[in-house]
Amino acid sequence: MKISARNSLVGKITSIEEGSVNNEVVIELAPGVEITSVVTKKSCQQLGLTVGGNAYAIIKASNVMVAVD
Repeated sequence: MKISARNSLVGKITSIEEGSVNNEVVIELAPGVEITSVVTKKSCQQLGLTVGGNAYAIIKASNVMVAVD
């Protein structure tokens, strides 16, 4: 796989919560470090995403917001 995004993080899928249109996919990058993505159900099916499988979290954004109280 070749991709221009510099933030490509590999991990293991720990959960997939199915919705009516979208699924919430949680990927564990390291013990205790998770990232969550919302993708369409169709994308989940086409990619063959399953709990316990490996996947890449690819982050490409022009802005990242950070906030504190």
